Amino acid sequence: MDIVVIPDTAEGKTGKLVFGDLRCRCALGRGGAVHDKREGDGATPLGCFPLRRVLYRSDRLAAPRSILPVTPLNPEDGWCDDPSDPGYNQPVILPHKGHCEILWREDTGYDVIVVLGHNDAPAIPGKGSAIFLHLAAADYAPTQGCVAVARDDLLELLAAVGPDTVIEIRAFEKN
Repeated sequence: MDIVVIPDTAEGKTGKLVFGDLRCRCALGRGGAVHDKREGDGATPLGCFPLRRVLYRSDRLAAPRSILPVTPLNPEDGWCDDPSDPGYNQPVILPHKGHCEILWREDTGYDVIVVLGHNDAPAIPGKGSAIFLHLAAADYAPTQGCVAVARDDLLELLAAVGPDTVIEIRAFEKN
């Protein structure tokens, strides 16, 4: 069974996530949902992506229940989003010479992160990096290109997914 994400509107900044009986609200990228993802466009990529692993803030919650690999984050953890860096779209230890996203954030957005297999086999510079399923802001504000859901929904989802589960991010379909 796959996780399906469907934008609510053509702008694609919010949507629904469906997995079996779980149906929940989600936030998507400020640039909508697009076929041709580019670094820095703020868009969520359309397509099917495997769930690679789970990262979490052990100072804020216990390890999520999941059969996916689960690893605690450290304050030095980052994710390279610099297309000119050899570590592009890979985890890195901070400080790092290329531009990186900091994973140990002050807000709660990255308290639980599911790394999605977008542009990673192999990573093509400029085609998008750091595409995650993570925790939504209280107002479901748009993300920088990720899919974000409420904490309880993400924890329930992680307990139910399997090693072959993929997330399918679909385009908006006008009824």
